[in-house]
Amino acid sequence: MHDDRMLVEKRIERELWQRVLPHLYSQSQPLTAEAWEVPGEPVSFDEAKRQDYTPFSLGGAWGRPWGTTWFRLRGDVPPEWAGRRIEAVIDLGTGMKAAGFQAEGLVWTDDGPLQGIHPRRTAVMLPAQRPGPFTLVVEAAANPMLPIRFQPTPLGSLRTAGDHPLYRLTRAEVAVRDDEVFALLVDIEVLFELMKALPLTDPRRARLLRTLEDAFDSIDVRHVSATASSARAVLRPALDVPARASSMHVIAVGHAHIDSAWLWPIRETVRKCARTFASAVRAMDEYPDYRFVCSQAAQYDWIERQYPALFQRIRDKVANGQFVPVGGMWVEADMNLPSGESLIRQMVHGQRYFETRFGIRCNEVWIPDVFGYPASLPQIFAAGGCRRFITQKLSWNKQNRFPHNTFWWEGLDGTRVLTHFPPVDTYNAEVVSGEMVFSEHNFREHGWSDWALMPYGYGNGGGGPTIEMIERGRRMRNLDGVPRLQLGTTDEFFDHLEHEVVQGAPVPVWRGELYFEMHRGTLTSQIETKVGNRRCERLLREVELWWAAGGVLPAEVVDELVELWNEVLLQQFHDIIPGSSIAWVHADAEAAHARVAARLEELIDAAVERLPVHGWVVANAASHRRRELVASAHTPSGDGPTQLLSTGKTLAYVEVPGSALAALAARPIDDRVVTTEHTITNGHICVRWDLEGTITSIIDVVRGRELLPAGRPITLEIAPDHPVEYDAWDLESWTPGLGAPVGGVSSVTFVERGPLMAQVRVERTFGSSMSTTTYTVRAGSARLDIGFDIDWHEDEQLLSLMVPLDVRSETAACDIQFGHVMRPTHGSSPWDAAKFEVCAHRYVDLSEPGFGVAVLNDGRFGHRLFDGGVRVSLLRAAKFPDPDADIGRHQVTIAILPHGAGLHEVLHEAESLNLPLRVIETTSVGTASIPAPVVTIDHAGVQLSAVKRADDGSGDLIVRLHEACGDRSSLTIAASSRLVAALRCNALEEPGDALDVADGIVALVLRPFELVTLRLRTA
Repeated sequence: MHDDRMLVEKRIERELWQRVLPHLYSQSQPLTAEAWEVPGEPVSFDEAKRQDYTPFSLGGAWGRPWGTTWFRLRGDVPPEWAGRRIEAVIDLGTGMKAAGFQAEGLVWTDDGPLQGIHPRRTAVMLPAQRPGPFTLVVEAAANPMLPIRFQPTPLGSLRTAGDHPLYRLTRAEVAVRDDEVFALLVDIEVLFELMKALPLTDPRRARLLRTLEDAFDSIDVRHVSATASSARAVLRPALDVPARASSMHVIAVGHAHIDSAWLWPIRETVRKCARTFASAVRAMDEYPDYRFVCSQAAQYDWIERQYPALFQRIRDKVANGQFVPVGGMWVEADMNLPSGESLIRQMVHGQRYFETRFGIRCNEVWIPDVFGYPASLPQIFAAGGCRRFITQKLSWNKQNRFPHNTFWWEGLDGTRVLTHFPPVDTYNAEVVSGEMVFSEHNFREHGWSDWALMPYGYGNGGGGPTIEMIERGRRMRNLDGVPRLQLGTTDEFFDHLEHEVVQGAPVPVWRGELYFEMHRGTLTSQIETKVGNRRCERLLREVELWWAAGGVLPAEVVDELVELWNEVLLQQFHDIIPGSSIAWVHADAEAAHARVAARLEELIDAAVERLPVHGWVVANAASHRRRELVASAHTPSGDGPTQLLSTGKTLAYVEVPGSALAALAARPIDDRVVTTEHTITNGHICVRWDLEGTITSIIDVVRGRELLPAGRPITLEIAPDHPVEYDAWDLESWTPGLGAPVGGVSSVTFVERGPLMAQVRVERTFGSSMSTTTYTVRAGSARLDIGFDIDWHEDEQLLSLMVPLDVRSETAACDIQFGHVMRPTHGSSPWDAAKFEVCAHRYVDLSEPGFGVAVLNDGRFGHRLFDGGVRVSLLRAAKFPDPDADIGRHQVTIAILPHGAGLHEVLHEAESLNLPLRVIETTSVGTASIPAPVVTIDHAGVQLSAVKRADDGSGDLIVRLHEACGDRSSLTIAASSRLVAALRCNALEEPGDALDVADGIVALVLRPFELVTLRLRTA
């Protein structure tokens, strides 16, 4: 037989799309259209109904960027159409360019939202399938289609997007769907895609080709409707061949990955959710076996507040098991950048929302699209009630292929969660045969497991699963050539998987972080969004502590704190805090952080005011006692030395217990700061700089050790930053090597010259930018602070601080949530080499057995590690998706800290840098006595992340702490009042095992890196 395979395949392709598909609708009539363009931001359906609409012609232009146009569409169903499927077909002008990322619409009736309209979902089955007149109202959103990677665009901000219409209404008609032609199209697509996915050597492929050829021979393209049944009869035997006995099982879960913000603002995400969720619940009415899983409690909350009728329909579908909340988190947050306490609250707020609204608690964490997974996450997930985990992002790795699809992920402390990476390698599957074949070939656990998951549905404005996807899934339940497919849920998948585990399956174990070998630039892009988040995290900790100090919180404060937390948690979404969104999103985020921070400052003042203190006090929200310098507008009491600063404030050495207040009083200190023309020295360090203000020497006076290698100063460097693919996301390994030291020094001057503190200011001009660098040395401290105040106006440049260190270490300790990880300082293996830019929160430490140097920061995350140094990424200037990213003024402090063996001193100084002492003048009527610390812990390697009153209103004290050094630790815990009971509890504050209390204190032993939440009851 002649090999005409390619010719026949081309025939099938063309006839399917050009000669069969046009016959999907057997009859149609145009709809009459009227329109009203919203002059500003979106309005409600009730407001839109009251407006004056004007006639609108098919083909007419509509939609300025980010604008909204309401279309009122009227039609009349003829009597002869009775008993057939009647649909409105509406194309807003998107065509088939992409499944989402452009114009979308929400169809309304007087009963509420009906269904979304998206590029791949233009058909709307009429609510009343009967003859007669009808009206549909479409809320059309003119979301611009932005370029995904390279081109800078003005469309990311209302300020620059312009007002030229983007779309044309290309189709608006009512039509009769030919159900037999629809079924034929699905049959052909399933078999044709299966044929193309099979190897050329597979006999099944050759047989499918000839079967499809026979089917098309039986179709009369002039009368497709009349011959569709005969063509389906030809295909039926090929669809009836059962799956092979060795085929794996795939559970397909309907899903719509909706980024809470990205190439659109949050206000548009709210509407994307309404469109997608309306489509989902409508499909459930038609397909009882259809299941839709949906994460992110915040998105449900939007619907509850703004679309109550739709929310009630969702509640009904949750109750019958079709609409399935998953993930247990407030949003699908970035995992690298938020604090550990924030990640705990993501789970607490998410789980509580799902439980209060739907009566369920999620068992799995669902974050398929975030940019790396720290080693502390298994413990955080388990604390929030989730022992199952689903993601797939590591399939994007550039250097190394991750070796597992299903495995136990073991965290820092030994906690394990059962983890699955769907082998389809996407969270936007379309349920086509090729994806199924790929899943089976790509699955790496065939030796012990028969089960895999496949999330399917168009995301980000694509509207989720379509009825075509569901129909294809039904045809692949038991089909030769593909795995057995079952429409189901994540719980069903994990139940099958855990049954295999119980039966003794040899599940592989991965210990440590799941490092993502892409998107390293997100550790630095849009740095002010990250800094704003860290500031809000700090203030939330302080607010909860100081209100807890005063007893039970007023109900209105409790409610407000929930809302403030929710706002901060929302901005931690995995395209907001990483800096990978349009300008509009980051402007909103920074405004939200400023608004939240201002309110938190007010709440802190209010909390301290209700405590029995008066006058000037120093507040220490950190874990442990602090002895350090503090500047105040008030002259302290006490017998210690003071220093009048150039700012007019007075500097004094104070001592404050952890989680406590102390009177503002100067304490004695033996140490003093001494300066010469090019040096600052105290009893701990000596710092030297050259004529250009570059630090050339730091000596640890106590240990007699030089920190910097000979001839290698600390340098501020700038390098061209041109990622190969994703501008704001990626940072390449070679980028720093292209750079050079920043010159342009205009002055080097002393600002302060002791005796308690000395500061040197270095001013530079480079490119279009200016930088002021301030070196600070304080009496009693081994820490050198390097403060930067940068007015940044560069394009596609990376600014970094290179800190060379004369320390020999194969690994560096990098601060992460609730602990630290040891990362390589070399690239000896492909896995090591891939970690050329890593995330660290407050410190990176390089140590030899008896000596180390830590590089601390108060607002940076991206670091490069060397055997003999650390490079801190300070600023970027990507051009997409925000062409003005990071332009403006930035301030940050990087600190250098020499220390002895261990990390206790590093932890103390890192916390101090990020949680500064607060000087407060109280006006309340109180006594001169200062209340005891809210909570006291007596181990330097243990840190607090939250001290608060229990959310249940009981007045119990909730204390969350963790062992931070990797060392089994015994400690005692006391409170301001005598303890009478203590219980371990989960993150949701549900009581667990009781702890022994003796003499009003509780003793505890923590495993290395163990995270513990305690519920304490006082007398």
